[in-house]
Amino acid sequence: MVDTFRGRKLAAQYHGYFDCFNRREFYAAHDVLEDLWLPDRRGHNGDFYKGLIQLAGAFVHLQKNRLRPADALFKLAQVNLEKYPSPHEQLDVQAVLRLIARWRQSLAAADFSVNPLTTTHGPQLALLNLP
Repeated sequence: MVDTFRGRKLAAQYHGYFDCFNRREFYAAHDVLEDLWLPDRRGHNGDFYKGLIQLAGAFVHLQKNRLRPADALFKLAQVNLEKYPSPHEQLDVQAVLRLIARWRQSLAAADFSVNPLTTTHGPQLALLNLP
C-alpha cells in the first residue's frame, strides 16, 4: 500500500496515510500510520502521528454510526495536534484543527442524532508543497 510513496522526503507510511484517508479508507489510514507511529510514539512526532491516527479513527466510528465515540476521538486528536506548529511535516495543522472543529460542531448541532458523514462529502487532507 505504501510502496508507491517510497523515495520521497517524508516517510512512505505518512504519504500512504493521506492517500487512504482521502479515499475514505480510514481504517487502512490508521493502520498505515500506526506502523510509523509505534517506533516513534515517545519521540518528537509521537503525539502528532497519534493525533492523525485518532482523526482517522474518529471517521471509522462515523462509518460505523458511532457518533459519540467519534466525537471523543476527534477531541483526543485535537488535543494531540494542538501541540504542533503549523505547518508541521508539510501539513497545515491549523486547517486540520478547523476540520476537526467543523465535524465536532456538526455532531453537536444535531445532538448526536445525525451522522454528518452520511450527509456530506468525506474529508480531504492535503500536504503542503514546501521545499
